[in-house]
Amino acid sequence: MNPKDKIKAFEKIARIFEISNESAKYFLNHVQKSFKLERPPHKLILEFVEKQNYQFQPTPYDVASAMKESGVWNYDLGSPPPAVEDEEDIYK
Repeated sequence: MNPKDKIKAFEKIARIFEISNESAKYFLNHVQKSFKLERPPHKLILEFVEKQNYQFQPTPYDVASAMKESGVWNYDLGSPPPAVEDEEDIYK
């Protein structure tokens, strides 16, 4: 077995966005929860994120809607989460 195969999707997401493994698991699960019924596998979410070359960490819902728009996972999305006022640092 290729040692590279042993790296889990959340571990790669953690490296890409420089976040903890726990945050990466949360991120992947919330991308899945952005869809109403049919939820994409973590591996597919990871492959999609790797191809996007995000310069910042998008919200899970943004990734889900981009997956739907691009036809990667063409299933119904749930409603977007309420905007959190505190989330973005406007002073960067």
